[in-house]
Amino acid sequence: MTEPVVPEQRRELHVIDVRTGSFHVSGSGDTSGFSGLTRQIAMPGATSRPFGGDFDAMADSLFARLEERRIDGVEHVVIDRNEMTMFVRREHALEVARILRDDASLRFEVCLGVSGVHFPGDEGRELHVIVNLLSMTHNRRMRLEITAPDADPHVPSMVPLWPSADWHERETWDFFGIVFDGHPGLTRIMMPDDWPGHPQRKDYPLGGIDVEFKGATNAAPHTRRSYS
Repeated sequence: MTEPVVPEQRRELHVIDVRTGSFHVSGSGDTSGFSGLTRQIAMPGATSRPFGGDFDAMADSLFARLEERRIDGVEHVVIDRNEMTMFVRREHALEVARILRDDASLRFEVCLGVSGVHFPGDEGRELHVIVNLLSMTHNRRMRLEITAPDADPHVPSMVPLWPSADWHERETWDFFGIVFDGHPGLTRIMMPDDWPGHPQRKDYPLGGIDVEFKGATNAAPHTRRSYS
């Protein structure tokens, strides 16, 4: 696969949040100056053609198959750090993935993993699912990204196409609360079955939570006895 060259001027930014203060904390009485920090959180936005290298060939093959089926399945394409990300509409995610797997000119036979991200500031698309694909036939890689709102955290499961996604989707549901429709057994895989909430979400409480160990309880740090 040739190394694409993407001119910097064709890279847009998608702003998802603006954070103030150190660690996003305000009103702490901090006199160090860190409380005055303002930081824009932005992700690479849509990239315009040409993408460079093999990326144009991959996009052409996929869009041609989608057009034949009259499916508007891709929101936009991002080329960043010599990697291609297809932002896929969740209602068509399984159809797009099936084309990527089965079409001879694409042939992404391997799903390397599924993971999640929570962006509370990305209104209406707070939950992101990332699917990493590998074509051993053509020695190419591609990333799919599917978004869903907090109010409706459902995306299609990739297990019917790539059984190896099973455990990855379970972990993503366990940590982020993203529901993978069509998964054969969406249960917790890292946290205990009765664990409340999903601990890698940005709105999950940070510290001060009692931790259970096989029926015993280890109290939160601020409630323990002081030895000073």
